[in-house]
Formats: sequence, C-alpha cells, structure tokens
Amino acid sequence: MSSYKKSPQQQKTPFVFGKRNYQLFFASIAVVILGFILMTGTENIYSFTKITLAPLVVVVGFALGVVAILIKPKNSRNNQ
Repeated sequence: MSSYKKSPQQQKTPFVFGKRNYQLFFASIAVVILGFILMTGTENIYSFTKITLAPLVVVVGFALGVVAILIKPKNSRNNQ
C-alpha cells in the first residue's frame, strides 16, 4: 500500500526587497524618464536645460536607483 505524502503547506515567499525599496526604484525610473524628456526637443540645442540640467537629473535618477537597491528593509522579519 502506498503512503500518501502530504505536501508541506506552501508559505508565501517574501519579495527580495521591501515596499520602500520598490517605491524608491519606481521613483528613480520616473526621474530618469523626466531627465530624458528634458533632453528632447529641436529648438535650442545648446540651452541650459539640455546641456546641464537634464544630464544631472538623469544621474540623480540613477543614483536613486542604486540607493533603492542598497537600502535595507526595515522589517526585522526578513533578517531571520
């Protein structure tokens, strides 16, 4: 007679990052998109916005993405 093995109760696998990490990551994507939107246009190619401001906004967006990856979640549950 074969024995029926009960499968262990499936536990919810936690996400790799916490909620705050994902919020920061999506905010960084929005900032990078904003920087590329500031770079577009055909009027004055040498304007302050296109030459200085837009690249700085893109770099800030990428830096925010790195921070979103490196910051630790506040949940003590994930530390176990």
